[in-house]
Amino acid sequence: MVNIYKTLETKINIKFSNQTLLNNVFIHRSYLNEHKSSSLKSNERLEFLGDSVLSLITSVYLFRNYPNLKEGDYTEIKSAIVKMDSLAEAAKKIDLSYYLLLSKGEEKGAGRTNNNILADCFEALIAAVFLDQNFEASYIFVVNFLFKDKLNYLLKNNLYLSAKSKFQELIQGKYKKTPLYKVLEENGPEHKRSFKVGVYFNNKKLGVGIAPSKKEAEEEAAKEALNNKF
Repeated sequence: MVNIYKTLETKINIKFSNQTLLNNVFIHRSYLNEHKSSSLKSNERLEFLGDSVLSLITSVYLFRNYPNLKEGDYTEIKSAIVKMDSLAEAAKKIDLSYYLLLSKGEEKGAGRTNNNILADCFEALIAAVFLDQNFEASYIFVVNFLFKDKLNYLLKNNLYLSAKSKFQELIQGKYKKTPLYKVLEENGPEHKRSFKVGVYFNNKKLGVGIAPSKKEAEEEAAKEALNNKF
């Protein structure tokens, strides 16, 4: 039987014992919508587990390598390194898009280059490494393909503070109050949601953000508010 993942396994230096588990990493839910009789499962459960494993790996890495940081810094750095764009960028580096199983609609809609799909796939791969190998193997994989160079760059240049945190510090420092975020619109199918969020202070809308998740939309809204200098 031909191993279609041989190139990937060589690239990440991991040989999977369970090839079915590895195959599961690349099955997007849209593919199953067109293959109802398939016994395959989508990568969503793996993505869910991968998200938790990644969170633990990040915490352990920061604890081991940056002992002088404050707890608040740990939280900000963690959010910065595990955000969708970073995960999608890591997925692109190891060509995960090549293996994705998508519906015809997702293929036509450039699903293979969709950052949200790629980020989920990368998290699913983290879970697969964890289940097939062990925590240490998943830790090394994340350090090599997500943290390497990027994390040190974020820290040296103080790029880990989110726009939302910066905006909140600014508002609290000046007015002793916090801004309010509201979901203005929610569109698209369940696997491809789009959220429009507004950020308000004293009932005045200061910025709007649109993204695949509420958290990212809030971040975009805060960026706009900072750019507008409210």
